[in-house]
Amino acid sequence: MWEIVRAGGPLMWPIILCSIVAAAIILERLWTLQDRRVLPPDLTRKVAQLIDANQVNDKVIQALEQNSPLGKILASGLAHRHRPRAVVMERLEDAGRHVVFELEHFLNTLGTIAGVAPLLGLLGTVAGIINSFDAIMAGGMGDPRALAGGIAQALICTAAGLGVAIPSLIAFRYLRGRVDRIVMAIEKDAIQLADAMEAAQPARAPGTGEA
Repeated sequence: MWEIVRAGGPLMWPIILCSIVAAAIILERLWTLQDRRVLPPDLTRKVAQLIDANQVNDKVIQALEQNSPLGKILASGLAHRHRPRAVVMERLEDAGRHVVFELEHFLNTLGTIAGVAPLLGLLGTVAGIINSFDAIMAGGMGDPRALAGGIAQALICTAAGLGVAIPSLIAFRYLRGRVDRIVMAIEKDAIQLADAMEAAQPARAPGTGEA
């Protein structure tokens, strides 16, 4: 393995670094974006039951906020449960934007690696071809071994760059799709929470309401 890295030239090192960073991001995001960690089952239903039983208090909201990303959003809505629905939805949307930003953490870096790795491989290919032409200019075509180093560098860098880029791109697309699916589920639960809070509020006289 070490001989292959050496034969690939100096550009193998940034490619290897990209592979390490990509692997770390993929593993971290796969762990973080598990459904049981982001969307605990029956959480919204349990919160709705607390609303119906009028058991929501600051302690419940604080525990919910620390529960999960979905819990953070539901807690932001419960904190404004006595306000009009429009205000509640605005607070839910604000909290949702922060949660989505956290869910997408490092994904842009992974996408950048997927785009940069093949370019690094291409750069290594160009460097290898240049070395081959330098060898031809120095010793002519009589000794094929003079060309072997440049050709090996070109092929190894190309293969290494693609070997990093392809799985990185696949993982990026998969994780992006998972985030989109989670966001849709969170939006659905947020609307259910708003409906539950609105149903639990006493009817207001026309023209009244909190600002």
